[in-house]
Amino acid sequence: MRRSAIAGLRLAELICALCQVTDLGMGQPPEEAIRSCLLATSLARHMGVGEQDVGAVYYTTLLQHVGCTAYAYETAALFGGDDIAVRAAGARTDFANPREALSFSLFEVGKDAAPLGRVRAVVVAVTRGQKAGEELARSNCEVAVQMARRLDLDTAVQRGLNEVYERWDGKGDPSGLAREDVALPARFAQVASQAVLFNRLGGPDLAAEMIRRRTGSTLDPSIADAFLRRSDELLAEAGSADASPALIAAEPEPHHRLEEPHLDTIARAFADLVDLKSPFTHGHSVAVSELAQAAARGLGLAEDEIVRIRRAGLLHDLGRAGVPNGIWDKPGPLSASEWEQVRLHPYHSERILSRSSALAPLASLAGMHHERQDASGYYRQAAAPMIPEGARLLAAADAYQAMTQERPHRPALTPGAAAEQLGSEAAQGRLDVQAVRAVLEAAGHKSARTRPTWPADLTDREVQVLRLLARGHSNRETARLLWISPKTVGHHVQHIYAKIGVSTRAGAAMFAMEHDLIHR
Repeated sequence: MRRSAIAGLRLAELICALCQVTDLGMGQPPEEAIRSCLLATSLARHMGVGEQDVGAVYYTTLLQHVGCTAYAYETAALFGGDDIAVRAAGARTDFANPREALSFSLFEVGKDAAPLGRVRAVVVAVTRGQKAGEELARSNCEVAVQMARRLDLDTAVQRGLNEVYERWDGKGDPSGLAREDVALPARFAQVASQAVLFNRLGGPDLAAEMIRRRTGSTLDPSIADAFLRRSDELLAEAGSADASPALIAAEPEPHHRLEEPHLDTIARAFADLVDLKSPFTHGHSVAVSELAQAAARGLGLAEDEIVRIRRAGLLHDLGRAGVPNGIWDKPGPLSASEWEQVRLHPYHSERILSRSSALAPLASLAGMHHERQDASGYYRQAAAPMIPEGARLLAAADAYQAMTQERPHRPALTPGAAAEQLGSEAAQGRLDVQAVRAVLEAAGHKSARTRPTWPADLTDREVQVLRLLARGHSNRETARLLWISPKTVGHHVQHIYAKIGVSTRAGAAMFAMEHDLIHR
């Protein structure tokens, strides 16, 4: 873990705020991950676990769902569009229990879809559910491990995150590990998250009942029994109204402290995590951040304001995690209720950032990136006098960058067409004229960046295949687009996976975003 002598910046505080992205993505209420972490940490200490191992329990539990966006695109496509509802229902289901698995397939999958869509989703769940579950586990674990690495968390945490879907009875994924072969932090995270989940759904009695029912199958008996001996006390402690401060205070020594510039590294990691949710948004947040920063510098803004704009650009779309992929990836017009969900995503971004003293200065900028000068934007419907300069730049940069990316309902615009449309928005009074001018100047003066070599010794062709793979194209579709055979594409995919150390589309997409391969 990277440490610094700066006393004021704690990794725990940042992750405490940012992990609420995973609460959104899992369909859970705010602070669910925090309360699970509090319970797991307290339980580990009650059982006499050493502080170094408690630290691994702490961060594994806090971040156990940090890969929640990894399989969102596939989940929505397979199971009726609402990936968040599927994850929420899946969290309370024992898929090794045939009755629970069938109930999930019949009553939870696609329940809000149109009748034909629901029938299709149920058929898919029954016939392909096990294979999809294995792929989900692999994708989530790969992305979680990459996130832990990017946050400089040690190998014990990385291993714990890689094994959170394993089970005590060996019927879990992705490796079928059993008993003590499953990492200790993962075993604590499983008990704690199940206890907090069922306590929320039905109180302490239901929590205790479900832990008893799953002891020896999903859950480690020794950890489950230790919880049951003091379940009321542990649940009451985790249910404290001041869960966030309590969690920061509970971090094992030595506390992980950061140098202030490391905020960019963390912001970049969470930007990529959110953009991973849909192949249509890969690399979006980083591109917006770079464009807004260049525009701010072109306007001669103070350096501290440029830094603030850059970081707000990275984190402006955190709230996207709380909107189902069936909405983001819909090829046709959105309904009124779908638009309401979309309009709330800047609000969620703002609320998440406001939970951390280090990130709070970014909150209002991130929350206003869809506001418009004529008050036609969202979520505040603020008018020009209420929109600060940084938010005007982010709004213009976000609009321009989105125009130049393909979306489900339209192809990507050329840079020239996007510039013309952005200028039209300014002429109609929706976007700030000076902000648009600065963004277009920044976009127009970007020089093409070349690399003498690609990361991980990828070839030019492998990078082309990786970009299409990351966007969700099948081998056959990639072959058609690149004028090569599907068999050749398959060979390229295997070489790519071997070189970058992943085995799923989500893992490959995360690698591509981390190394700026999406748009170059």
